[in-house]
Amino acid sequence: MFSLYHTRIGEKKAPLRGKRFLKGNDVLDLRKWIGLAALLLACLVSPAGAEEEARSCEPVETKKIKVEGYINREHTREKRQIVKEFVEIGHTQSRIRPFPLGKTSKVVAVGRCVPAYIARHVLNTSFKYTEGIESLVNQAFLHSHWIGIGVTIFDEPSQQTVTKEQVEQLLDPQLSDEEFHALYRKFSIQDDTVPFLGQKKPNVKKVD
Repeated sequence: MFSLYHTRIGEKKAPLRGKRFLKGNDVLDLRKWIGLAALLLACLVSPAGAEEEARSCEPVETKKIKVEGYINREHTREKRQIVKEFVEIGHTQSRIRPFPLGKTSKVVAVGRCVPAYIARHVLNTSFKYTEGIESLVNQAFLHSHWIGIGVTIFDEPSQQTVTKEQVEQLLDPQLSDEEFHALYRKFSIQDDTVPFLGQKKPNVKKVD
C-alpha cells in the first residue's frame, strides 16, 4: 500500500507535525466561506444592467465607450489601422483583436448608454472585418458604455437572433438615441425556452 511517509524498514514513522484536521468550528467557517464564494459567483453571472438601469447615463465626454471583440484573423496585419477606424468617431477606446480560430462569431452587443451615432459607426465598420451580425445580446448583461463585436463570451440564452431587415432598421441614421435603444431592446428579447438535450427548457436567463 502506498504511503505518504517515506520510512526505512524497521524505522518508526515520525509523528505528524504541523498537520491540522478540521474540527467543528473549522467546518462551520469553511461553509461560511463557501457560501460567500457562491454569492459572489451569482453576482458575477447575474445581469449587469440591473443596478445600472437606476442610474442615468454618464456622457461620453467624461466616460468613453469601450469597443472590444474580434475581427477575422485574415485582417491581422491590418489590425492597427482597423482599430483607428473604429475609434475615429471619437469618445471611444478600442481593444480589437484577430480571432484566433479564423472567422468571428456573428454576435454583437451594445450597452444602453452608447449613443446611436457611435453604435452605427462601430456596427457598420464591423461588417468589413467580421462575419456580420446575426445575434444581439440583451442589454441586461452588458456594461452601459460598452460595445462588443464578434464576441464569444455570451451564451445563446442571453441573446436573440435578428434578421437582415432588423439590422438595417437599427442602422437607420435617422434614429435618435432613444429610438435606437428601443429597437435594440425589442430585437434582443430572449426566447422563453431554450433547447437542452433534445428538449425545450425554460430560459433561466430570460430578462423580464
